[in-house]
Amino acid sequence: MKQITVLLAMTAALSALAGCKEAKAPEVVQTVDWYKAHQTERTAVLEKCKNNPGELAATPNCVNAHTAANQLVWSSRGSGITIKAKTAEELRNANK
Repeated sequence: MKQITVLLAMTAALSALAGCKEAKAPEVVQTVDWYKAHQTERTAVLEKCKNNPGELAATPNCVNAHTAANQLVWSSRGSGITIKAKTAEELRNANK
């Protein structure tokens, strides 16, 4: 009977300890605009995300840093290609 009591006490103690994990401080999520304004932090986050994409690629900070980097690249290129829709008159004249 004493063995069962000791076994149950050890099982309870181990179960209680199994649930104890070192609590991580929640990571502060920065916005796209913040990453656009903070190049050093953006570069550091992008490097961290690149080194562990399986775990980090879909995290808010990786997504926001990547989006900020893309927006900065496209804005430096003139926001990409601007396409002006042709009017019906321009389309008719193009086929003549």
